[in-house]
Amino acid sequence: MSTTWTFLTRKAGGRRANWLDWLTYAYLLFGLLIIAGPVAWLALNSLKTQGQLEAQNLSLLPMSYARVARASVETPEGKRIFIIDGLPDWALNWPELSDEERARHDPWALLAGTDADTRDALRAHLGLLSDDARALIDREGLPDWLLRYPTMGPEAQAARDLDAALAPLAPDERRLLSQFLGLPGFAPPRLVSQIRVTAPDPDTGAPTGFAVPAIRPGSEVTPARYVDNRIEGVVRLPTESLTADRYLSPSWSNYSEPLSGTAYGVSVNFATCITNSVLVTVIATVLTLLINSMAAFALAKYRFRGDWLFFLAILATLMVPPTITLVGIFKAIHATGLSGSIWGVIIPGAATPTGVFMLRQYMLSLPDELLEAARMDAASEWKVYWRIVLPLTLPALAALGILSVIWRWNDLILPLVAIATTKEAYTIQLCLLEFRGQHLSQEHYRLAMTMLSLIPSTLVFVFLQRHITAGIANTGLK
Repeated sequence: MSTTWTFLTRKAGGRRANWLDWLTYAYLLFGLLIIAGPVAWLALNSLKTQGQLEAQNLSLLPMSYARVARASVETPEGKRIFIIDGLPDWALNWPELSDEERARHDPWALLAGTDADTRDALRAHLGLLSDDARALIDREGLPDWLLRYPTMGPEAQAARDLDAALAPLAPDERRLLSQFLGLPGFAPPRLVSQIRVTAPDPDTGAPTGFAVPAIRPGSEVTPARYVDNRIEGVVRLPTESLTADRYLSPSWSNYSEPLSGTAYGVSVNFATCITNSVLVTVIATVLTLLINSMAAFALAKYRFRGDWLFFLAILATLMVPPTITLVGIFKAIHATGLSGSIWGVIIPGAATPTGVFMLRQYMLSLPDELLEAARMDAASEWKVYWRIVLPLTLPALAALGILSVIWRWNDLILPLVAIATTKEAYTIQLCLLEFRGQHLSQEHYRLAMTMLSLIPSTLVFVFLQRHITAGIANTGLK
């Protein structure tokens, strides 16, 4: 830490910073913002909910508004719209909760002590309408055909005496069954979340609580309803007079649900994808180092007829765009039966012309006399390669290994060709594509998992960058 502080406070000359020092600091700060800014934006947005992202919330931090519920209950006398204040967040967000999160709360206890309209709205919102109706039918000994009535055809419904079955019930019980059966004038209640704001009362000017669907700074007025339901209609308030309470609410479920395989609308387990990517990266990197070092050793230390042709052919492949070879790779993978297996991703990329060139250039600097001395001591060619050449080539091998890890971890094209039809073999990059579909977009999951996928590459660059620069510099690459 002291070394970092000494570097950051270093000056061109003198005890006080001059204009050149300030220009250097400004340049470093600008570069930091350019590089780290997008990553920081990604990290902060990965903690926002899907609703915040769809609303294009431009706030940097994952902030949430204090909210209330807007309920609409339909009866034969008409529809009534009112505000329910003081509901806990888990009740407002009940449809979005996972089964594990729902098991932590008691929705039935929330209904106790509420009035009829509030109970109807909450019962439908919490998914208790069907259970409550079935319990009522069993408790009152009502006909069993009431349970099948909503799915009956018109003729079967006409053959049932529905009025006689509901006649013994109290008004609240009749309304419950009417909502369950979907009778005309008894549509299931709806409940939506709205923002709770404080603004001057249009009549008295006193600070009053209101519920608004959204806050749009570009609009002059905002439609609102009184939180205490003193007036059932809508009032219009000046947007600039609205004051909303906001609090920090990171959505950690964006990370936990995909990793546990419980993400809504996603058919892949991201933990499995990470495991597949680790296997592909580790095995492919080991094979790359082994095969490329063998080829580089042969091209650097052996003299045979046509050796320059082999080297020229390897260099020529560097000039071929990878997309040109996709059709050939696709046919080779299917012909060898590797389609749908992670080996279809590992084997085609095991040998790389870049790695052969890097290692050959480094091995050319090794003295031939050292190898000849080993041969004179009766060392086989394998021992010369394994015991002498590889240990001396460790800097270049480290650089190639680090680059190979980054290539394999971030590769999308080859997995898309080899394993796109087998979700159990998906790598991390293919899994990221699953969070965006034709009818459902789960951007909050994709941002979170993208942030997670950046961690290995970032750690490799931060802790092993000196091996990369040293290895590349010693191979003659610029």
